[in-house]
Amino acid sequence: MGKIKKSKPKSKSTNINQGIFLNKQVGQHVLKNPLILQTIVDKAALKSTDIVLEVGPGTGNLTIKLLEQCKKVVACELDTRLSAELIKRVQGTPYQNKLEIIHGNVLKIDLPYFDVCVANLPYQISSPFIFKLLLHRPIFKYAVLMFQKEFAQRLTAKPGDKLYCRLSVNTQILARIDHLMKVGKNNFKPPPKVESSVVRIQPKNPAPTINFQEWDGLLRIAFNRKNKTLSAIFKQSGILSLIEKNYGVHCSFNNIPVPKDFNMKDFVIKLLEDNDFAASRARTMEINDFLGLLQLFNNNGIHFG
Repeated sequence: MGKIKKSKPKSKSTNINQGIFLNKQVGQHVLKNPLILQTIVDKAALKSTDIVLEVGPGTGNLTIKLLEQCKKVVACELDTRLSAELIKRVQGTPYQNKLEIIHGNVLKIDLPYFDVCVANLPYQISSPFIFKLLLHRPIFKYAVLMFQKEFAQRLTAKPGDKLYCRLSVNTQILARIDHLMKVGKNNFKPPPKVESSVVRIQPKNPAPTINFQEWDGLLRIAFNRKNKTLSAIFKQSGILSLIEKNYGVHCSFNNIPVPKDFNMKDFVIKLLEDNDFAASRARTMEINDFLGLLQLFNNNGIHFG
């Protein structure tokens, strides 16, 4: 009998280019299709004076095409092996002095100045990165970013859509978001488990004058049960306890006496009913509806920060 060959255990990494291993668990998927890469750069419509921020450049397939179009690329890369490969690619070329690499976790560093952000993001950091980007100052011109398809659909979802959620409202109040293109999983090496999409994000300038912490606090409550009416949501004891505590702080700070028979539940429901919000549901509310609701609550001493 012949010898039985033992099967090798499947690796969580993929070998690419000169012994470099990509770790799928941290979102290392190299976009290999040159037509897709070029289309992304074309959609970015870069000027020769633009400074571009790229996150997760990997081995530099997108970076090289960006360097051809702009003044400078500042690439943020966590993996020093990949950044070393990128440095090799530009050594001795006209692009060498146009590339700056920042080593580190993009969520933990101060973002540099940039005009445009173009990136094939590790999908695990999509949500925290987009808010770090949109709250960054000075305001940049726009970003062209690749996300997991469903995440991109949440970004662009409208009231009434199945995927309309807190993420949709939080990003759309800060920026205009447009879907640009779909990207199939076979355009990557190694292929991810999901399809991807590219979106264009243009921050609103001037930025809306809201307390974002309060705004997000209200949305967390409203979208926790997005199919329920606001009246039903604000009758929940946990939510009433939270806003009653904040109301007490507000009244104390502003020397406002609170009647002994004050009932927060009755107070909130009356506010909602008198202003036609009681039957509203988060899943169908427009941004202006949420703005009006937050203003109504704040004007009556109810806060969510």
